[in-house]
Amino acid sequence: MEFTFETSYNQKALTTMARALRKTVRKKRSRRSHILGWIVMIMGAFLAVNSLRSGVVFDAKNIVTWLAILAIFIVFIWEDALNGYIASKRMLKGTEKATSIFTEEGFASITEIGKTEWNYDKVMQIAETKEYFVFIYSANHAQVYDKSSISGGTAEEYCRFIEEKTSKKIMKIY
Repeated sequence: MEFTFETSYNQKALTTMARALRKTVRKKRSRRSHILGWIVMIMGAFLAVNSLRSGVVFDAKNIVTWLAILAIFIVFIWEDALNGYIASKRMLKGTEKATSIFTEEGFASITEIGKTEWNYDKVMQIAETKEYFVFIYSANHAQVYDKSSISGGTAEEYCRFIEEKTSKKIMKIY
């Protein structure tokens, strides 16, 4: 049995990859960062509001405090998109599009700059979204496969195939 995917590593794919990493292998670290961020935001808002009560309306300290709170809030909202954007800037030229072929023995990703072959035992975790499958190799490395481009079978057949080959359960992320 052989499955093939054609994936374009655009902003949407990279954002999905970042979200999958955050919700799987980075889950604990992400939760800690969010708790710390919320504590800093609440403390900053408390200090800024408290200084407003004492009669200081807009001094440099208040402006910097509100800007810091806003920056943290923006990062919370667009965290995955920002991580995807940073990943796009770190990608090698020629790796924006990949053809991935999954066979009984292993799988390969083919880009303009070369071919990389993998064994199924290198996959740490597998995630699935509505549009992509995400293979996670470490806390910083993953690959996405576009479901709309699958050939060689259906997405359900691929799920059964890949769960058997990797001995990993696919985690649904929606």
